[in-house]
Amino acid sequence: MKRFGSLFLAAILGSLITIASFQFLNDKDENVSLHFQSTPAAKVAYSVNEKGEAIPINFSDAAEKVMPAVVHIRSQQKITNVQQRSNDPLSDFFGPYNRQGPSQSSGSGVIINPQGYIVTNNHVVQDADLVEVTLIDNRTYKAEVIGTDPDTDLAVLRISEKDLPFLAFEDSDKSRIGEWVLAVGNPFNLTSTVTAGIISAKGRSINILRTGDENGNTAIESFIQTDAAINPGNSGGALVNLQGGLLGINTAIASQTGSYSGYGFAVPSNIVNKIVEDIIEYGVVQRGWLGVNIQSVNSQLARQFGLAVNEGAYIAGFAENSSAKNTGIKEGDVVVEIDGVKIRTNADLIEQIGRHRPGDRVEVTIDRKGKKFTYPIILKTRSGDEAIVKREKLDGIASLGIDVEEVDERTLKMLDLKSGVRVKGLSNGKLRRYTNLHEGFIITKVNDEPISSVEQFRKELKKIRSGEIVIFSGTYPDDKEEFLYSFRM
Repeated sequence: MKRFGSLFLAAILGSLITIASFQFLNDKDENVSLHFQSTPAAKVAYSVNEKGEAIPINFSDAAEKVMPAVVHIRSQQKITNVQQRSNDPLSDFFGPYNRQGPSQSSGSGVIINPQGYIVTNNHVVQDADLVEVTLIDNRTYKAEVIGTDPDTDLAVLRISEKDLPFLAFEDSDKSRIGEWVLAVGNPFNLTSTVTAGIISAKGRSINILRTGDENGNTAIESFIQTDAAINPGNSGGALVNLQGGLLGINTAIASQTGSYSGYGFAVPSNIVNKIVEDIIEYGVVQRGWLGVNIQSVNSQLARQFGLAVNEGAYIAGFAENSSAKNTGIKEGDVVVEIDGVKIRTNADLIEQIGRHRPGDRVEVTIDRKGKKFTYPIILKTRSGDEAIVKREKLDGIASLGIDVEEVDERTLKMLDLKSGVRVKGLSNGKLRRYTNLHEGFIITKVNDEPISSVEQFRKELKKIRSGEIVIFSGTYPDDKEEFLYSFRM
C-alpha cells in the first residue's frame, strides 16, 4: 500500500511537470507565432451575394475577358510647324519654314465590334499622319481615323481585320458609386495593364476640355470618377465592371505630377455609344442644343435668388437660336429633370442633352418658386436647324474654325497690299489649336496663290486634300512684316 502511494505521488508529480512543460513550450510557440504574423495579411476584396453572405471578389475572370479587346495605339505627326516671319535671315539657308521632327504619342483603345471598329480618345490621335494599332497578340495594323469629337475627347478608328474580340457597352446610368471596376490599358507603354478600384463619383466636370467659340464652351464633361490607378498611356482604355461590361473610356487623371494621384476620369459608356453611332452613321457628331445659359444651384445661389430647391441647373438666360426660348421656360427657372432623369448640376443637364440629336424631343421639368412644370422641347442645332447635319456640308473653312471678310481698298493701300482677306473671327478649330494666328490677320496668299476675295479663298481651300500642308501668308495692320502660318488640313 505504501509502495502504491509512492507510485501514485510520482505519477501526480510527473503529470504536473508535463503540464508545466507543455504550457511553457506553448507560451514560447505562441510568442514565436505572434512574431512571425506581425506582417499584415493580404487584403481581400469582398462583395455580398443574394443571401447576404460575404464572398471574395474575383477580378481574374473580368480581366481575362477584357484584355484581348484593349489595344495599344501609337500615333505620329510628321511636321509640327507653327509660324515664322518670312524675312528671317536664316530662311536663306534653311528655307522659309521652321520644321520640327516627328512627334509621337501613345495610348489605348477599345475594340467595340468584331469588324475592327475601335474607340479611343481624340487627344491620342489628333492630327496624326500615322496611327498604328497593336493587338494583345502583337499583331500590328495601320488604322484609319473614321471621325473625332473634341467636345467629348473621343475618336473612332478602324483596322482591316474581322472576328476580333470586343467589349459590349454597359448602361453607365445603372453603375453605382462604390461599385468595383477595373481600368485596362497601356500606361507608360506597359501593355495590357489591369488595375482595380471603385467608382468614386459620377457626373464630374473638371474643366479640362476647352472647346467652343465666343458663344461659349461646347464640351460635354460628366465623367465617371474612379480610384483605379490610371496613368499616361491609359487614355482611351477601358473602364469595366466585374462582368467585363464597358462602363466608360478612360480619359484623364487629376494630378500635379502627371502620374496617378488617386483620381481618374472616364467618359460614360452611354455618351460614348451615342458619339460612336453618330460618327459611323453620319460621319459627324449630331448635337442637339438647348440654348440656355446655366449655373449649378447650391445653397448660396438658392438664397441669392430665393429658390425653392438647392440643386439643379439655374437658367440665367437664353442664347441666340435657343431651342428652349418661347416654350414656356423663363429666366430664373431651375431645371430639375430631363426625360424623368434627375438634374443636380450643370454637368447632368449637359450630359442628358448631349445624348440627343437635332430634331429630338425632350421633356424638360423645371422648378419655379416651388412649383414644377414640364415642357416638351424640340432640340435644334446651334444655327437653329432641326435637321441632321451631313458630312458634305462641312467644308475646309469649318474644320479650320475661321471666318473671313473682304478688305477695303483704303486698308490695302495703307499696307501696300494688292489684295487679301481679313480674319474676322476664330472659333474652335485647327487654326486656334495649332497656330498663333490672331483675328485681324490679312491673308494675302494660300500656298503661294494670291487671294483677291473671300470666294477665291474658299475655292483655294477646297482644292487642298485632307492631310496636306497649308501655308497662309499675310500681315497684321499694325505690323507690315510678312508672317507665315503652316498647318495640316
